[in-house]
Amino acid sequence: MYDLHTHTLRSDGELLPLELVRRMAVLGYTTVGIADHVDTTSLPLVLESAGAARRSAALYGVRLYTGVELTHVPPAEIDALARRAKAEGAELVVVHGETPVEPVAPGTNHAACTSDHVDILAHPGMVTLEDAMAAAERGIALELTGRGGHNRTNGHVAQVAREAGCRLVVNSDAHAPHDLMSAEERELVVRGAGLDARTTRDIIGLNIDRWLDSR
Repeated sequence: MYDLHTHTLRSDGELLPLELVRRMAVLGYTTVGIADHVDTTSLPLVLESAGAARRSAALYGVRLYTGVELTHVPPAEIDALARRAKAEGAELVVVHGETPVEPVAPGTNHAACTSDHVDILAHPGMVTLEDAMAAAERGIALELTGRGGHNRTNGHVAQVAREAGCRLVVNSDAHAPHDLMSAEERELVVRGAGLDARTTRDIIGLNIDRWLDSR
């Protein structure tokens, strides 16, 4: 199992990176992305913290991706900050999308979907077909999320992604232990978005290394 969007106390999560990894390993996860919130002021500190946990995570059988979630960054700065994150060692760049429950700046989805340095657009709300098609051209994935509030538009995201031919991933956006999802809960999030059993298997069984290497 994978989860590419989790948070630790390096931003607004409750757990140390290794406590998060250990809890996820016990649940059966083999691939984890720590994507703590960053903006232009905090990028280096967050990347250094996540990277330091990679070797220890491997001892628990977890491939840890060093990631960031660009959060409430002005749309005009997203591409440059995503490029900088990759240059400074981020293996995974997530952008905090236009969720219906936070005042994310309009244009954030578009900026993320047209950047060659973004990997995942998280909880993208009422994402447009145009933006999903732009994401598909670049191999950017749209997120189906287990997080309350953000998940209100999962059905719309799934429908638009399917029409655009865009990759979907399922993540928890975990901030605390109770946010982590079991295998059954992951499947329910995807099926609950209106996707069939075969598509669900493809999403929850995605080979993350192969996908990211192909981008």
